[in-house]
Amino acid sequence: MTEETPIYPFRYCRPLLVAVRKHYSERSYGMIGQALRIAVEQLSGLTRYNGEPFVTHSINTALIVSEEIGLGRNSVIATLLHDVLRLKKMEMEQVEELFGPECVTILRGLNQISDIDPKKSEEQVDNFRELILSYATDPRVILIKLADRLEVMRTLGSFPVEKQEQKAWETLHLYAEIAHKLGLYAVKSELEDLALKYLHPDEYNYIVQKLSETDAERRAFIRRFVAPIEEKMQQQGIRYTLKSRTKSIYSIWRKMKKDNLAFDEVYDVFALRFILDTPRELEKQTAWTVYSIVTDFYTPNPARMRDWITFPKSNGYESLHATVVTKEGKWVEVQIRTERMDEVAERGVAAHWRYKGVTQGGMSSEMWLAKLRELMETAENAVNISQKIEAPDVSDEVFVFTPNGDLRKLRAGATVLDFAFDIHSRIGSTCTGARINDRIVSIREKLKNGDVVEIITSKNQKPKADWLNIVVTSKAKQRIKAYLREEQAKAANLGRETLERKLKNWKVTTSIDDAVNLLCKRYKVKTGTEVYGMIADGKASLTEIKEIVTGAAPAPEEKKRGEVRARKAESNDESLIIDDTLRQVSYKFGKCCNPIFGDEVFGFVTVSAGITIHRNDCPNGCRLKERYPYRVLEARWRDDAHTGSFRATVRLIAEDTVGLLNRITEVITRELKINIRSMSLIPTSGQIEGTINIEVTSTQMVDSVIHALLRIKGIQKVYRVNK
Repeated sequence: MTEETPIYPFRYCRPLLVAVRKHYSERSYGMIGQALRIAVEQLSGLTRYNGEPFVTHSINTALIVSEEIGLGRNSVIATLLHDVLRLKKMEMEQVEELFGPECVTILRGLNQISDIDPKKSEEQVDNFRELILSYATDPRVILIKLADRLEVMRTLGSFPVEKQEQKAWETLHLYAEIAHKLGLYAVKSELEDLALKYLHPDEYNYIVQKLSETDAERRAFIRRFVAPIEEKMQQQGIRYTLKSRTKSIYSIWRKMKKDNLAFDEVYDVFALRFILDTPRELEKQTAWTVYSIVTDFYTPNPARMRDWITFPKSNGYESLHATVVTKEGKWVEVQIRTERMDEVAERGVAAHWRYKGVTQGGMSSEMWLAKLRELMETAENAVNISQKIEAPDVSDEVFVFTPNGDLRKLRAGATVLDFAFDIHSRIGSTCTGARINDRIVSIREKLKNGDVVEIITSKNQKPKADWLNIVVTSKAKQRIKAYLREEQAKAANLGRETLERKLKNWKVTTSIDDAVNLLCKRYKVKTGTEVYGMIADGKASLTEIKEIVTGAAPAPEEKKRGEVRARKAESNDESLIIDDTLRQVSYKFGKCCNPIFGDEVFGFVTVSAGITIHRNDCPNGCRLKERYPYRVLEARWRDDAHTGSFRATVRLIAEDTVGLLNRITEVITRELKINIRSMSLIPTSGQIEGTINIEVTSTQMVDSVIHALLRIKGIQKVYRVNK
């Protein structure tokens, strides 16, 4: 934009335009001016809590981005348009057409972070910080978000009281820590101080008052303290700049709290910094010379000596820190560094970029950040940062939410099943699927950053061996393996008991040990445990076992069992396949357990009524298994979705509240679109309990009903019954 095409006349725009004119090219000035005009026009009519136009937030934030953080044109444009896009006043395609794809990339990152709603919990803040960092494929997004939060905190006094506390808490625990990681110490300190102002106003005001009361005394003391040092340095021709730095209000407050001190007992309220103007090759020598001068006049505390010049911090920070005491007994912290060291520290290379803290392609995290800041400060035109540097790898973790806002961190590639086991072993063991962002998915569904995951469970569900191929987290694998080992032990005990009982019934003289040896040879297995497991699982026919142990011919009922197995063999399948087209074998569903598609089932050969299908957990079916194991058939449902419908019954217990029945029917029939066949609910002592018969196509629909009903206020318990 040129002088001949003035921007929309708006007095709040002037400080930003002056800064942009000062730091950017004519072309950049024009593009930023265009974005500013769009923001002013699209956000017109909206106001902030203090009555100012809403767009002032975007303008003030853009000024921080430009002046205090020093980002380039695209960052300023994205900052101005962020609220425009967030409020759906403009489409991304329009932004890309006017300002290019890089602005769109930044805006998408900002929108993702804006959608995060941190839960107020000390246990969650680390995960939230890492989630925010993981969203920012372009690191400028994080810096802009920090500028956004800084502007909010500077105007927080106009916000409602409840908003003040919420924003201050988030700022202290999330954004100040991120600023610290990035080395933006000035931003970090201001965020902390402003957060303290609203979280603990009385203590904040007390420290401000004490600092004000002691300011003149502190300045006089500094003049007296440095006088002999400066005289000696001038005699030796050492060029330097002296800075005095008062400790931040938050740091003083934290020190008082941590060590239970009064304000007057905090001896390092301020620090003196000697910044040396010396050639690179003389840095170390000159710094130690100044240290020697300081300690000639004042006694150092060896325990508080920090030599980060000879041995720089792992993040690149270099400085000499010494704490010395005057003859009056007053302690003073003295920092000695060169102009180069001070510039590096102030620009943030000393930040703890600890998101993963690993080397990326030979470039350390500190080198990466230094390169990042150099690019952001020098690049005025569109620069694809991702092509210039290698960003830290954030692909090995994924952050997802529970429905109540808890944040969980899992390995990349984690599935719904991993998430379920991460919550609790019981939840994982009974997981049948999940609702992710209101979409029903299977246990195999892989999770993505920011997903809200609601686990669906069924008391009939149990861990299976193939689950080990679904999960990626060690916790889930360990829990599944432990369950399988436990089930294997149970099966072995059951198999041994079955064999012992049968040997007794058959009245054979062969001992159980000899019988097991014979069976191991026949089935080509190494241990008796394997034989017992085969018996418990029905993989070893008791008819065959009797033949092996006794040499007797099969009984008539065993022959019948063999005939059924022969019919199954014709289809080259080990299991009876249950579907609507099964005609060779007459079968029906057991009324005792009412199996439906998705249940784990087995078939039982009756004397005169064909095969009855029972659920594996059916009490009646379990008795039949135990008494007549040779009449049990493995069975499974057809793999593809079943086309028929089944009737299922759920039982519920709830508080007897007004409108509960209407809400129940609304959820089942209108929201889930499931037909209710009958309902019987009886009030008892302030509660209501009973059953609901529904028409479903699978167990998954039953699980959905149970889960949806449990979310209704007042409902205490819902479960499926065998009826």
